[in-house]
Amino acid sequence: MSWEVVVGLEIHAQLVTRTKAFCRCPNQYGAAPNTLVCPTCLGMPGALPVLNEEVVSQATKLALALGATVHPHSKFDRKNYFYPDLPKGYQISQYDEPFSTGGFVEFELGGETKRIRVTRAHIEEDAGKSQHLADGTTVVDMNRCGVPLVEIVSEPELRSPAEAGAYVRTVRDWLRAINVCDGNMEQGSLRCDANISVRRAGELDFNERREVKNLNSISNLEQVIVAESEWQIKRYEAGETVKRMTLLWDEGAEIAREMRRKEGSDDYRYFPEPDLPELTLDAQYIEGVRASMWLTPRELKAELMAVHGWNREQVQYLFSSAGHVPYVRELVQDFGADPKSVASFYATVASGIMNERGWSPAEFSQQVPAASFAKVISYQLDRTISFTGASAVIKEIADTGAEPDAIISARGLRQISDRGVLRQIVEQVLEQNPDAVLKHKPGEDKLVKFLVGRVIQATNKSANPAVATELVRELLDSRKAN
Repeated sequence: MSWEVVVGLEIHAQLVTRTKAFCRCPNQYGAAPNTLVCPTCLGMPGALPVLNEEVVSQATKLALALGATVHPHSKFDRKNYFYPDLPKGYQISQYDEPFSTGGFVEFELGGETKRIRVTRAHIEEDAGKSQHLADGTTVVDMNRCGVPLVEIVSEPELRSPAEAGAYVRTVRDWLRAINVCDGNMEQGSLRCDANISVRRAGELDFNERREVKNLNSISNLEQVIVAESEWQIKRYEAGETVKRMTLLWDEGAEIAREMRRKEGSDDYRYFPEPDLPELTLDAQYIEGVRASMWLTPRELKAELMAVHGWNREQVQYLFSSAGHVPYVRELVQDFGADPKSVASFYATVASGIMNERGWSPAEFSQQVPAASFAKVISYQLDRTISFTGASAVIKEIADTGAEPDAIISARGLRQISDRGVLRQIVEQVLEQNPDAVLKHKPGEDKLVKFLVGRVIQATNKSANPAVATELVRELLDSRKAN
């Protein structure tokens, strides 16, 4: 009888906020060690936490994206355990009354749609970070203490490494789409713990699970599931048992090493956080956050593909980094840019500029204001400029910050669309190319393209290609008829 893998994931997503969860220290990655700390995030005597409202709004967005129930009342608890990078000796988290419960994540894999239910998504704070140096010593950076997290706990419904990987990719895309987490697993802003067990195919009961902590890449997650499930299957087939355990993945050796005996909730001695009041949200607040989201990632993907004709790659690019969606939303909603044209220009021209210069979406939007981008798109749609010309204008805005109209005038990019003007030029081109006119056969495009190219050349690339093509065909047919 074959074996089935059973996986549940706990994804820890650092929220994009200006300050930490319970104090005014900047929430910033990459600062010099131990420079972004205060008595509150270090838990020093007398320091009192104050909940950051931005954390609540970000957590609400995430819960709504998951389709979860945001509870009008939730509370914070102290989760007690000792770690060198946890100076307080406890972590502020949520235990029996979490921020939200329910919801689901959907993704496509192998041509099928898979839906994984979410158990809960609760708010908590991050601990510091231990760094193990080459000489064997360990140093601790407390900058990460108090950085806000949302922990997204799935039901144990993932059945393969590929499913687990697809699930994490989808959650990461959604987090980026609603701009609550940058999803950067290399920097640790998105990490996951994997609870892994195996059972005989067809069995309904779960066997004992082992948890692998702090996985910071999807490839590591998939390797862990393969290695750990194979290890457990061997034990069961040898007549042995599997004990509950917490593990750490050794990436170099590609094995999971035992970290500690798995704790149960009793071991954490949870009790209500005495320094924070119960969190109360009314329906008006939740609906206000919902109104600020445009659409949830699931709704946005469906609308862009079904209504506006975006392809899968264009949607994937939009979800690939935090900050893309707000800019596209500004283009479409605030400046009325055509959504399909936005897809063409944003996923090609804008992405090329960002990749070439190493700009984030925020840096791009600062240099190329959405108002200017939308104006360029409208000029391409009404044939004032060509697609090539529009691309050139956007690049020059990125270089100089100049206005679109000034660039179009200075570079002579405005197209000639006047049929009377173009007709005279087309007639001249036909007179200059009698062999092409003689060889042309109705319905064939090769010589039409050649002659349109000559018209474009004669107008110094200003002729509207569509109008020029129409006129070349008309005049060729007219000459054949005569």
